[in-house]
Amino acid sequence: MLRRALPAVLATTALLLTAGCSSSGGGGGSGGGGDSTAPGSTSANSSPSERAAEQAPPAKGSVKVLRTVSTGLNTPWGLAPLPDGSALLVASRDQGTITKVDAKTGRKTELGKVSGVSPAGEGGLLGIALSPDYASDHMIYAYFTSASDNRIVRMLYDAKKPSGEQLGAPDTIFKGIPKGYIHNGGRIAFGPDKMLYAGTGESGDRGLAQDKKSLGGKILRLTPEGDPAPGNPFPDSAVYTYGHRNVQGLAWDSEQRLFASEFGQDTWDELNAIKPGDNYGWPEAEGRSSDPKYHNPIAQWHTDDASPSGIAYAEGSIWMAALKGQRLWRIPLKGTEASAAPQAFLTGKYGRLRTVVSAGGDKLWLTTSNTDGRGNPKSGDDRILELEVK
Repeated sequence: MLRRALPAVLATTALLLTAGCSSSGGGGGSGGGGDSTAPGSTSANSSPSERAAEQAPPAKGSVKVLRTVSTGLNTPWGLAPLPDGSALLVASRDQGTITKVDAKTGRKTELGKVSGVSPAGEGGLLGIALSPDYASDHMIYAYFTSASDNRIVRMLYDAKKPSGEQLGAPDTIFKGIPKGYIHNGGRIAFGPDKMLYAGTGESGDRGLAQDKKSLGGKILRLTPEGDPAPGNPFPDSAVYTYGHRNVQGLAWDSEQRLFASEFGQDTWDELNAIKPGDNYGWPEAEGRSSDPKYHNPIAQWHTDDASPSGIAYAEGSIWMAALKGQRLWRIPLKGTEASAAPQAFLTGKYGRLRTVVSAGGDKLWLTTSNTDGRGNPKSGDDRILELEVK
């Protein structure tokens, strides 16, 4: 898709104008979300008193690359650290495999191939997440593109079996998410409420994003068994928010507020504070809008500077991996607003950046994405980095 670069001064001005602007810009949506808050989560709108009580991080931060954990990865997409921090599970989009990477030595062990994955274009084996009861059930959840749709499955991980045979047969818990050569969404994560959240894309069919009966262009909220989660804003529906183009990142802050990153088309990529039931505007709005029906982003970027993928929360900021922008963005928060202009790190140093995950405290795991057909593999094998951030 053709994307037009704008002068750097305009991009800088846009970032400065967006930082500190209220995310509520309408926010009510047209779906009756109102000020309702799902069980175990917090509304995306902070009151003035709440914002005043929260301490914003410094306007400027820092990033230090501590080490390269592992190299030689193939189209890495999803990343899930084991609870004890000893290893990272990495999903290969195009190979359809899940590999365990030792967090200390970088040694790779293939768990197995996920049956039913049909990679093409931006589709394949995408996000992975561990069950909230992983210690007892050893279940890995995965979002992938099949021959007919995008779906979510769960599999038993048995480390006692031989390498390549450690994944059980996929149990499909949710299916029917529209698939396409582009815009398959794919990020999944369990929230503080132990419900499963999934970001989907509109698969190139713009109208799906505004259709609350469609699963495309949405954030979904499910039980671990794949049913619509209790307290969802629309009766008997998995839909949590709508009006999205292609949701790529999900993360919660220290107050259990959900944030999501989203691909724009030619003009604006977005970071959004998520409020149940709200309409985020696509395709009627890309970036900030004056229409009160649509929930405005808390930060936006020209597409050459971002094309955002995974996000993580650490040290009072959202950290956002950028693909086309080839950089890691820091967005300092005060409540559900950006407290200062976003700041870029690692620009061009490691190529395309796909997934960023909290490693606890001031540490992050970060994966590159140079073997995805749009990157430059000569810039280095895809790798996992350990970062220290402030």
